[in-house]
Amino acid sequence: MSKYKIFVDGAVGTTGLRIHERLNQAEDIELLTLPEELRKDLNARLAKVAEADLTFLCLPDDASKELVANAPKNARICDTSTAHRVNPDWVYGFAELSGQREKIQQAKRVAVPGCHATGYIALVRPLVEKGILPVDYPLSCHSLTGYSGGGKAMIADYENAERADAFNAPRIYGLALKHKHLPEMQALTQMQNPPIFTPVVADFYSGMLVTVPLPISALQAVKSGEEIANLFADYYQNRNLITVHPFQTLPEDGMLAANAYSGKDSLEIFVYGNESQILLAARFDNLGKGASGAAVQCMNIMLGREETSGLEV
Repeated sequence: MSKYKIFVDGAVGTTGLRIHERLNQAEDIELLTLPEELRKDLNARLAKVAEADLTFLCLPDDASKELVANAPKNARICDTSTAHRVNPDWVYGFAELSGQREKIQQAKRVAVPGCHATGYIALVRPLVEKGILPVDYPLSCHSLTGYSGGGKAMIADYENAERADAFNAPRIYGLALKHKHLPEMQALTQMQNPPIFTPVVADFYSGMLVTVPLPISALQAVKSGEEIANLFADYYQNRNLITVHPFQTLPEDGMLAANAYSGKDSLEIFVYGNESQILLAARFDNLGKGASGAAVQCMNIMLGREETSGLEV
């Protein structure tokens, strides 16, 4: 059996390691590697890109841009950094958006979505597409993530036995309101402005809960949260990795735990509310649908593999 040749450039970081681990178990994939002394050698890396059927970039933005600028034009590349997510020459790797899977199938360059952005776009984009949410409405977004989203350095800080007491409580970051996911959050929802975005990291390894509050008076042509839940259900029907729950679906304890989807590559959507307000919520794993899972999903689509191959649904 012939195998797909895959190169993971940056396989020592959190996302790269998880992609490498996933693909190492696949019978139809051959992972291309470099010896340690050549791991940062541009020419050696470019040679692997040219040899591979697809390359994952798990690098800082500048390093991704450098490699892409020198890579063969026909090379299939999935970039997990923020470097190309709003670049019009790249396809955004959120397959569940209308028409996006077909674009990914044909693409040579795919930008894997950011974790916070994944939840926000999943909740807002369908409302804009259907004319329910005005594009000039001032949105806000609250997002709670596990500490693995900060990479190796943050993981080490949280797992340090002598860590400071501050690590025991949730911590808000991105206080300058210039989080790196904001450009894609605005561009991919087609909103005129980015949301007021409050990201929070807390003392659990992985998982994510993204929420967007809305007054019903801001919406057009709908009058209830139940109608919104039905709209999501229609929009995401037959999407393998997204589940939309009926309006007001509550866990037994009445609370949404952000780590409930840790270890999964799928995403679930909830809608709550009353006669005047609604709350949209997306729950998933920041390392799954928010990172390596989404990257592998894009690879599967680009190579014509089963979309959920290697994924935990």
